[in-house]
Amino acid sequence: MSAIRGRRHRVIPGFGLTLGVTLLYLSLIVLIPLSATFLKASTAGWSACWHTVTEPRALASYRLSFGAAFIGAAVNAIMGLVVAWVLVRYQFPGRRIIDALVDLPFALPTAVAGITLTTVLSVHGWIGRYLEPLGITAAFSPLGVVIALIFIGLPFVVRTVQPVLQALDPELEEAAASLGAGRWQTFARVIIPELWPALLTGFALAFARAIGEYGSVVFISGNMPMRTEITPLLIITKLEQYDYAGATAIGVFMLLVSFALLLVINLLQWWSGKRHA
Repeated sequence: MSAIRGRRHRVIPGFGLTLGVTLLYLSLIVLIPLSATFLKASTAGWSACWHTVTEPRALASYRLSFGAAFIGAAVNAIMGLVVAWVLVRYQFPGRRIIDALVDLPFALPTAVAGITLTTVLSVHGWIGRYLEPLGITAAFSPLGVVIALIFIGLPFVVRTVQPVLQALDPELEEAAASLGAGRWQTFARVIIPELWPALLTGFALAFARAIGEYGSVVFISGNMPMRTEITPLLIITKLEQYDYAGATAIGVFMLLVSFALLLVINLLQWWSGKRHA
């Protein structure tokens, strides 16, 4: 009887069963498709795979894809914090509408977003016509790629930071102010340490989303090899040329580099959370 009372009650019983279902589901959805990708890439031979992933056209696409993804995620980390701060800390007319607009990139098809951005930022577009006299080319340039990735990545940062801001105790800020801390000191030493893990998570999610983005970028980039060609488009091009081994080789390379970068970001997040615990 005491053993039964000491046993912890669980809503869903059976660790072995739930763990087995979890591993089976992850295997079917993630591990098996990824394993098939590695096997397909290896059919061409490692020397051929290395030549494919290191050719100048591929290297140029990596620079654009990873560089634009990093810049877009960094911009979203800053502006996403500002948007989340306004939505949480202030009450104003239309706040709920703005809060709903944040999720628009989630609901909007990426192809529609790409066409819309291209139309607005082109030379004759609503915004592009004013940028062109300044010598700024937004559409069909790397800048357009960055803008598209900022558009699709903003909700990840806002929705990650927003709950942490809502749970942040205002008494911490009041205590800092009572001890003589200025606004920037309070923000840098009280608020940012609490938000830092969430900011890193939002950055990682936006970065990961941007690396594999295709629909919103393919229209606005112009798809010029060595200049505005993203890696996902290069993969599609190789598939259309029936170079399946080359396409999977580039996909595997992207997967490994993305996994390494996300692992570094997660380690930084873990270290930061442990430091401020």
